[in-house]
Amino acid sequence: MKRAFVVAMECEADAVRPALGPDDRLYVSGIGKVFAAAATQRAISEFGADEVVNCGLCGGFGDGMEVGDVYGVECAVEYDFDLSGINGTPAGVKDGATTPYVPVSSGGGFPLRRLATGDRFCDGDSDNALFASLGCTLRDMEGAAVAGVCAANGVKCVMFKCVSDVHGRGAMTRQYLDNRERALECLSRAAISLT
Repeated sequence: MKRAFVVAMECEADAVRPALGPDDRLYVSGIGKVFAAAATQRAISEFGADEVVNCGLCGGFGDGMEVGDVYGVECAVEYDFDLSGINGTPAGVKDGATTPYVPVSSGGGFPLRRLATGDRFCDGDSDNALFASLGCTLRDMEGAAVAGVCAANGVKCVMFKCVSDVHGRGAMTRQYLDNRERALECLSRAAISLT
């Protein structure tokens, strides 16, 4: 099996390197959906990945979330994709689709949650109602793009995320900066547990 890890940032890459097997490949995509999709397609087309593992830090939304918690992703949605003004579909639903959710093959054995992906770091209340309506308790800037590319190519997608900031406990950006190192340590332990 050819396994590729796709992460957004070099600090996440450093956290997962100890989990890599001799035949695994690591792709550091950069932050955002376009970069994540491009790296995932490269992993599949150039490396021939049979399995793509997407992991990294994320925000938590909802009761019971704690910094350092690791969750598997059961499905992901691009919450900032919105055709409602054109065809009346709810946010996240692609043209011709019936659901906003892209399924994920596996959550790595961690408790499962839904992931909201968008190309902005949320630091306010404007998106909270949308996250709640989609049933999402995790949010990031890459996951749904990775899952979408894997689904389009028929490749297994394993996805897990570590909470670095929790809505309602102060400014998200400040929390992220304050908690990043601790969350990366938890992410590293989670990645190692997969091997």
